[in-house]
Amino acid sequence: MTWQPFYVGDGTPRDVDLGEPPPWRDFPRQALGKQFQPPAGLVRAVNAALVLRRPLLLTGAAGSGKSSVIEQVAAELKLGDVLRWHITSRSTLTDALYRYDALGRIHAQRLAHSSVSDDIAPFLQLGPLGTALLPTERPRALLIDEIDKSDLDLPSDLLDVLERGEFEIPELARYARDIVDVREWGGDARSPVERGRVQCDKFPFIVLTSNGERDFPPAFLRRCIRFTMPKPTADTLRRVVEAHLRIGTDPDQSQTVDTLIEAFVDRVAAGESLAVDQLLNAVHLLTGGGGVPVGADEQEVRDLILRELTRA
Repeated sequence: MTWQPFYVGDGTPRDVDLGEPPPWRDFPRQALGKQFQPPAGLVRAVNAALVLRRPLLLTGAAGSGKSSVIEQVAAELKLGDVLRWHITSRSTLTDALYRYDALGRIHAQRLAHSSVSDDIAPFLQLGPLGTALLPTERPRALLIDEIDKSDLDLPSDLLDVLERGEFEIPELARYARDIVDVREWGGDARSPVERGRVQCDKFPFIVLTSNGERDFPPAFLRRCIRFTMPKPTADTLRRVVEAHLRIGTDPDQSQTVDTLIEAFVDRVAAGESLAVDQLLNAVHLLTGGGGVPVGADEQEVRDLILRELTRA
């Protein structure tokens, strides 16, 4: 198969077969826990967090596999689907605990012309952290992704919840009914909440990820088990490529993979910011995924896919 088998750029409509996508771009998305290759020391850090019931704070460059750790742990320990809280500068602790649609409730009351049959349950939903703190037979798994992008106060706001494993929903604490079934995060399942109090009996396995863009207060750090993802080596990258892609015995393919890995390691060692998924993309394209570019096309594809991340 030659390069450019799909889009030609002549404006002529044509039927094309796009082939199979890379495994990590197949939808609906599949958990990649089996493909993740933990670096040295990470297994011990995970086990320490599990035994001590403490969050695991993972620091490392983008694309170093930080968010894949929890998928593998959840799959191995049968902790269920991973709950996810992706942090932005606007994220608040309350949003992670629960959401209350006060305006929707007022609107519903007006439509009903009565508050006698008022039901607060349809207007409440637990957030990812709130759902993780529900009483369960098995601990839940929660990913708090890119905590370093949060508002400065958020790590400190988390301290009490991480220490006590409980929180209150004020709207339910003063509600007429003692027990209200509240919808959980990520689905239609409902759990009873009594007098607005949510308290875990199995502390969840929490992974927080950070790209290292800021420091955290000591009070927050002492409540976490911390691990820094190491820079990838040629050996670890070969294992990652083998886990994600089936590279045949063709010597040319093997040579291409080795060349890409060696160049990737050298660039990272020189201080460039590159992600492992960029390497996987390059390997997929340059070993037959969608056609193999040659000559000038090959170099242009390498430059396109393996572009340094800190440059626009």
